[in-house]
Amino acid sequence: MMLGGTLAAAEAYLEGKWVCSDLTALLRIMARNLDHLKGVERHTSFWLAPWRNLQQWRTRNSKHGSRRNIAAHYDLSNEFFQLMLDPTMMYSSGVYEQADSTLEEASIAKLDRLCRKLNLQQGSRVLEIGTGWGGFAEYAAKQYGCHVTTTTISQQQFNFAYRRIEDAGLEDRVTLLKRDYRDLTGTYDHVVSIEMIEAVGRNYLDTYFEKCGSLLKPSGTMALQVITIPDERVESYSRGVDFIQRYIFPGGFLPSYQLMARSMARKTDLRIVHAEDFGSHYAQTLSAWRENFFEHLPRIRALGMDDYFLRMWEYYLAYCEAGFHERQIGVSQLVMARPKFRGDAVLGKF
Repeated sequence: MMLGGTLAAAEAYLEGKWVCSDLTALLRIMARNLDHLKGVERHTSFWLAPWRNLQQWRTRNSKHGSRRNIAAHYDLSNEFFQLMLDPTMMYSSGVYEQADSTLEEASIAKLDRLCRKLNLQQGSRVLEIGTGWGGFAEYAAKQYGCHVTTTTISQQQFNFAYRRIEDAGLEDRVTLLKRDYRDLTGTYDHVVSIEMIEAVGRNYLDTYFEKCGSLLKPSGTMALQVITIPDERVESYSRGVDFIQRYIFPGGFLPSYQLMARSMARKTDLRIVHAEDFGSHYAQTLSAWRENFFEHLPRIRALGMDDYFLRMWEYYLAYCEAGFHERQIGVSQLVMARPKFRGDAVLGKF
């Protein structure tokens, strides 16, 4: 553990070598002292560099690599995610508008917030990059009368979303694709992407934003919900492989505000017209997921998930919750617009 630092501590937990009565509280303490812990890890970074470089190369987000990386996480089991998430099946931060909001209410509030920020109208043509299990597509089509084209590269998510849209009778308003974002074509009034950019990878940010910009009409807007890392940490983060990248999201990368802004400036004419940070809401969302996870442990075990897997997911949920509580990571909703957009973004709507 001394040699491997925070990653080794996580691995020891997965192997059952230590336990803690309040894992989130302990991880919050570790997050507060991250600079000191990283100082210890720097002493061994030279020796671990070849392993980190190999790991980053193996999980790079080429088209083939992206399919492999996404399948490793999202194709685990639709039944497993149904037990952990709320009925909307939204696997992204909710927005708790009231002190007593439920997880489902927070998920719906998040969806409606994104729709209002885009000023969706009856008949709007919307492209969603990253279908998930179909929650946004169903909501936007049903509540706002939009025509939504949505894409995923997860087979499990595609199957679930297909049945969902069919059951909702929305086949005439929702087009479901199984296509890499780099292969998308067409022109849309709006693009929305909810916590998908974290699967793009630093080396592909330019490609991602260039593609998004090219899919928008000259007055179009894009809404992005994104987990971020502080600008001052992004370079050291880019050189490493953390617990999430190693065990949960292979190929994952959290962008910073500056990285995204520079990428957009290089490759698009998109302008950021709105930004909202709500990291504390993600901590609350993760706490609710963890509560569901523990409540349904017997059923999760019945799906074939062993003790190692259960400890890994317990650690993952607590690790992320601690990170949001201590603002080591954040979550934001951004709205970008092309030059012919003449609205006032979200002014006066919230």
